[in-house]
Amino acid sequence: MSVTPSESTISSLARKRVEELLGEGKRLDGRELTQCREFEVETDLIGTAEGSAQVKLGKTIVLVGIKAGTGEPFPDTPDQGVLTVNAELVPIASPNFETGPPREGAIELARVVDRSLRESKIVDLEKLCLVPGKAVYVIFVDIYVLNHDGNLIDASVLAALSALMKTKLPKYTAKKDGTVTRKSGHSELKIQNMPISLTTGKIGESLLFDPSLEEEEIMDSRITMTFDSEGNVRAMQKGGHGVFTTEELKTLVSTAGEKTSEIRDRLKELIK
Repeated sequence: MSVTPSESTISSLARKRVEELLGEGKRLDGRELTQCREFEVETDLIGTAEGSAQVKLGKTIVLVGIKAGTGEPFPDTPDQGVLTVNAELVPIASPNFETGPPREGAIELARVVDRSLRESKIVDLEKLCLVPGKAVYVIFVDIYVLNHDGNLIDASVLAALSALMKTKLPKYTAKKDGTVTRKSGHSELKIQNMPISLTTGKIGESLLFDPSLEEEEIMDSRITMTFDSEGNVRAMQKGGHGVFTTEELKTLVSTAGEKTSEIRDRLKELIK
C-alpha cells in the first residue's frame, strides 16, 4: 500500500531543502540571493490598444494593454486626468487561478501596480485634462497574467511601464460645456518618470530578490519597494505573516535601489 504525502508534508520538505541551499548561499534555480531573473520585453502586440507590452520574467509572462478615452474627472481632482489599473489572473496561467470575479490576488496586484505608477507620478495627470471639472483623458492599464512562475508584481510593473512608454493618445477637441469630439491622429503620452519595483522574499533569515513561484510558496513574507528615476522610494507593500527588521529594511533600500537602477537601464535599451 502506498501513502500519498500530505500537502503540508511536501511543503515542509521543500522548505527544508530550500533552507539548506540558502545556508550555502544558493537558490533552487542556481541564482545568487540578490540576483534577479533575466527579462524580455515585446511592445505593440495589440493592434486595437493605444499601447501594449509583454514581459517575460523568467517563466512568468505578463501582458499589458492600454486603452485611452475620455470621461469626467474625479470630484476631488477636477483638473486631472484619470489613470486606473485592473488585473486579471487568467486561469491558464496557473492551476490556482479560477474564472469569475476578481479575487484577492488580482485586486492586490492591481492596487500595488496602481500605487507604483501613481505615486511615482509616471505621467502629469494635469496635462490629461481637457475641460476642468468636465472632460479629461481616462487611461486604463489592463494587466493579464498569462503564466505564473513567481513575482507577478515586478513583472506587471515592468509591463505597465513599457506599455505606457509606447502609448499613443487619440486626439480630441473639447468645448467649454465638456462636449468632446474625436480628431484624426494621435499624440505621444509623455512619460516623466520610470518607476521600477523590486520584490524581496524572506525565508528564515535569508532575503531573496525576485522570488520564484517555488520560493513564494514557502516564504515567510515579502516586501515590494518601488523606486523612481531619482532612486527615491515611492511605494512599498508588504505581504505574508513574517516580519522585516529595521536593519533589513535599511539594507534593502540601498541594495534594491541599486538593482532597480540596473533594471531601468536594461529596460531603456530594450524599449529603444
